[in-house]
Amino acid sequence: MTQPPSLPEVWLRGPLPGFAPLLQPVAHALLQAREELTSLMAGFADALLWQTPAGLASPGFHLQHLAGVLDRLTTYARAEVLSPAQLAYLQAEGAGPTTPGTTAALVQAFSAQVDQALAQLRATPAASLPESRGVGRAQVPATVLGLLVHAAEHTMRHLGQLLVTVRVLQAGFTG
Repeated sequence: MTQPPSLPEVWLRGPLPGFAPLLQPVAHALLQAREELTSLMAGFADALLWQTPAGLASPGFHLQHLAGVLDRLTTYARAEVLSPAQLAYLQAEGAGPTTPGTTAALVQAFSAQVDQALAQLRATPAASLPESRGVGRAQVPATVLGLLVHAAEHTMRHLGQLLVTVRVLQAGFTG
C-alpha cells in the first residue's frame, strides 16, 4: 500500500537481530509505522499540516503526538517520571505550528524517536518485561511489556488516523 510492492511488511521479513523474542512484534510495528509514515508524508504540503477536515485531528497533531507519546511511554517503561521538557511538549501537542514546524521536520522527529525506542527495546532484558511500572502522575499500574506493546499499538492507531486525514486533505476536502 504505502511501501514498494516487492517489499513485504516488516513482520514478514523475519526476526530482527538484537531484540528479545517477546519484543519482536513491538520492533516490527515501530519499523512498519516509520516506513508507512515516511512514505505517506513524502511531499505533503506544509500548508495542510494544521488543517482539521470535518473536525478530525490535524496531521500536525498526529505527527507531534506520535513522537511525544512514544517518548512518554518508553520513559514510563524505564521507570522514570516525565521531565519538564516532556510535559511542555505534551501541552504543545496539537496547539499549532511549533518547532519543528515543517512536515519534513516532524517526520524526522518521529523517526528519531523510533530510533530511540528501538535502542531501548534492544537494551530491555526479557526478565524485566513483567515488572510493574507506574504511568502518569497517578502512577496507574502497568508492566514494562504492557507499556512497550501499547507504544506500538498506539503508534499504529495514530498512523491509521493520520493516513485518513492526509488522504482527505490531499483530495481537497478542508471543511
